[in-house]
Order: sequence, then structure tokens, then C-alpha cells
Amino acid sequence: METHKIIFTANSPDEQESHSGPIPIGKTIPQWYRQADRYAKNPATGDYWEMPDIGGKIPTWKACPAVYDVMGSGYTLKTPCDIEFAEDKSGNVQVRILDEAHQHFLTANHGLPVFVSPRGYHQHPLAWCPAWSTLLPEGHSALYTHPINRFELPFMTASGIVDHDLDQGAHSIPFFILKGVSGIVPAGTAYAQLIPFLREHWQAEYDVDLTPEQMQARNRANSEQFRRPDGGIYLREVWERRKYQ
Repeated sequence: METHKIIFTANSPDEQESHSGPIPIGKTIPQWYRQADRYAKNPATGDYWEMPDIGGKIPTWKACPAVYDVMGSGYTLKTPCDIEFAEDKSGNVQVRILDEAHQHFLTANHGLPVFVSPRGYHQHPLAWCPAWSTLLPEGHSALYTHPINRFELPFMTASGIVDHDLDQGAHSIPFFILKGVSGIVPAGTAYAQLIPFLREHWQAEYDVDLTPEQMQARNRANSEQFRRPDGGIYLREVWERRKYQ
């Protein structure tokens, strides 16, 4: 598999010295995921459940390569310092940057008046202001999104795509704060996931000629290939791992 180069450049000497630049997101996989069990247990006995038809333990989402693949793809943008969030008596969000060197890292965002906030989050968004620019090879873009499957974070980052071979700017990224949140988001918290990809055109086609028997045969063959005791077939025989360094 070919290796491409992504270049991150600090926009100030302070950032260059702070080591707050983007890193491979696989280095920030949360502890709750790392500690999760790969197989389902009977809560009453603590024993592993077994699949009644083929035997072997029942895999959980922790054993699913698709989940790990998306959580470990690309790079993470992380908070450069501690940030304190609180609600005042009127229910409005108050923010305090706890490092003078990073006072411009957050700003109010007034550009989303038609956006509906995620349910349970404050309506009025703020914006992250990354201090690192990104350069990608010709023909490549970057998807910016909330760290995927990181629902425990007290904010929700909006998504967007930037053609970083042509635009090397560090653009602000809107985000919403969870209602009722108060406390400190520590330095180094992942606040956005950056996934580089090659720009390509796609055209959908639909195969509607299969007979019911052919559909059943296809589904049966797929089940026989992947439903084996203890799982792990996709991981060992199918998945093509990508490296982000």
C-alpha cells in the first residue's frame, strides 16, 4: 500500500513549542475501549455466552474491526491546554481558557443560525480555532469530524471537508456543548478527527437481477465465511490495515 505524506505546520512559535500538534488518532484510543471485553458475558454468572449453532464465544463490538478501524483512522486535533466549562444561572455556557498562551483557541460562532443543535446540547455553538495548518498531496482532501464513537466527550464537533492540497488554512470548527456540563476538559483531549482521502468521482449502480435463491445463496456463503467460533475472520483474513504515523 502506498504511503502519502501529510504535513502539519504550527502558526505561531508558542504552538511549535507546546507539542500540541495533531497526532495519529490511534494513540488516543480511550481507556473504556481498551478495557472492554471482546466477548459477551452472562451478567448473572460472569461466564461467556456461547453461540448455540456453531459454538464458540459471542464477539462484542470490541471484537469488530470496523469499529476499531474508524476510531483509529487519521489524526486527532487535541486541546492545547485545560479548558473550563460551566453554566451560569441563566443556563448560558461560560468558558475559561486556563493558559494565557492559548486565549484564541476558542471563540463564539455566529455562522450557524440555521443549524439545529444536537438534542441535549446548547443551541448556540462555539468554535475550535486550530493553530496548526495542514498540507496534503495533490488530489487529496481531509474530513474533519467529531472523534468517531467518542460519545463520552462533553461536546459535539461539527463536520466538514477541506481540500488541503489547495487550501492550507487552519479553519475554525464549530462545536456544541452538552447541557448541564461543568468542569475541566484537560489538555490533550481529542476534539476533532482528521481523515485524509483521495478525491474521486463515484457513480452508483444497482443490481436488481438476483433471484431469491441467488440472494439466499449469497447470504449463506457470507455467513459461512464469517460466522465461525470466536469470530475474528474479518480481522485475520480480510481487513487491510492502514498506517497513520
